[in-house]
Amino acid sequence: MEKQKINLLKYEQELYQKNITLIAGVDEVGRGPLVGSVVAAAVILPKNYHLEGLTDSKKLSEKKRNLFYEIISRDAIAIGIGEISSQKIDEVNIYEASKLAMKEALKNLNVKPEHVLIDAMPLNLDMPSTSIIHGDALSISIAAASVIAKVTRDKMMYELNEKYPEYHFDKHKGYPTKLHLECLKKYGPLPIYRFTYKPVHDLILKGGEVKNEEIKEKQTI
Repeated sequence: MEKQKINLLKYEQELYQKNITLIAGVDEVGRGPLVGSVVAAAVILPKNYHLEGLTDSKKLSEKKRNLFYEIISRDAIAIGIGEISSQKIDEVNIYEASKLAMKEALKNLNVKPEHVLIDAMPLNLDMPSTSIIHGDALSISIAAASVIAKVTRDKMMYELNEKYPEYHFDKHKGYPTKLHLECLKKYGPLPIYRFTYKPVHDLILKGGEVKNEEIKEKQTI
């Protein structure tokens, strides 16, 4: 456990030694789902911040993620959210959309960071940055961003579930589980589905009808 604590602050401490303290961690969630936006978060934490048990959101229970979301939201110096719609994902591909979401999250910070720590992918930014493979498990700033992004997107799925309970978005969060694929086949894709994703694309090719056109007006890019 002690080794993990040291690892989680390793990249931040290297920057602290250079008198850089406003460090933004950036991560995205939602590359795999068939439906909805890809969401990114940028989080600036206080210097030498510690939150016992914080790590990559995928390794945490939903209860723990929600708890950490509340704590990070309270403690963070700044938080920015970026959201890129399914239509934009279909237009530019999910990799490019993920980068756009990260840049939007950084733009939505109300404090400008001195350095950005990014999970995995490189971003062309107008500020110094470091891309870290598996950064959400190695940097506390990126881990915090991972949690904020995941909980934010899950909330969107719960809201979608209230409107379309027959799709069970609360259970699969849009990922292509057996249950989701069965619902998709039975009820057809909504306009917020990602039409370039194979299960959705294949269904439309077979004559699957896109449902509930009115939801298009509520989606952002």
